Amino acid sequence: MKKTALVIMAAGIGSRFGKGVKQLTPVGPGGEIIMDYSIYDALEAGFNKVVFIIRRDLEEEFRMVIGDRIRHVAEVEYVFQELEDLPEGFEKPAGRTKPWGTGQAVLAAKKVLNEPFAVINADDYYGKEAYRKVHDYLVQELPEDGRIHICMAGFRLGNTLSENGSVTRGICHVENGRLTGVTETRNIFKTENGAQERRPDGTVTELDVKSLVSMNMWGLTPAFMETLEKGFQEFLGDSSGDPLKKEYLLPELIDRLIRGEKANVEVLKTRDTWFGVTYQEDREHVVEAFRNLMINGVYPRKLWSGEHETF
Repeated sequence: MKKTALVIMAAGIGSRFGKGVKQLTPVGPGGEIIMDYSIYDALEAGFNKVVFIIRRDLEEEFRMVIGDRIRHVAEVEYVFQELEDLPEGFEKPAGRTKPWGTGQAVLAAKKVLNEPFAVINADDYYGKEAYRKVHDYLVQELPEDGRIHICMAGFRLGNTLSENGSVTRGICHVENGRLTGVTETRNIFKTENGAQERRPDGTVTELDVKSLVSMNMWGLTPAFMETLEKGFQEFLGDSSGDPLKKEYLLPELIDRLIRGEKANVEVLKTRDTWFGVTYQEDREHVVEAFRNLMINGVYPRKLWSGEHETF
């Protein structure tokens, strides 16, 4: 079996969720957290390694809440996203207090990755279909034509909305199954008839709930990591933007690679419903959703029952 890894970005503070570490909030009937279900689905799809990207101060809590039981079913690595983790020749700007974004987060895993890998957010539930499709893409022989070949799970906008407030989504532009661009769209609200974008100037745009959006689930390769590392150096060397706030974002780099004809990104459509804990009020909905999935036989009552699940 070809080795593939699941990389989980879990270094975010989760300020909109309030106090506490939202990635470690129990939502399952047995005290499971969203990451339990993500890892379960990934292992079932064929992934066999898990990499947690976390804050160093959360390592002990992560091991206790999830890592110590996952190590019985998969190879587990921990890496740390840190503000001071910069390439040689660069220093942290005085006054900067937050890390450098999702691009830097994934780059932190470079030293433990020699295989193709999927990247996900820790606090998002993606469903089973996306893991199967991303895994199957990553284990195939990819073209060697001078371009980077990667993939992205595309979710229907209508399957990714919150009942409790606005969301930001990257609305995808797709031609012949390939991503041609992403439009970052903020303040998207669920409505009785669909979805709306509400701008600060008061204007409203109706959105097509069947549009595909990116939920930060990517299928990447070791070759991509080399480009990610080079891009981070270029980002840090660019004097534009506020050095205290600007972020090196994975979707923005991928968008530049597409526009520069340096990458082909295959969009893998999924019909599953995404959900996550963005707001405190979302937790009740997520708990109910997992309860229903268990009742319908999608998941066992205890994910890691008996000695330990094996795949």
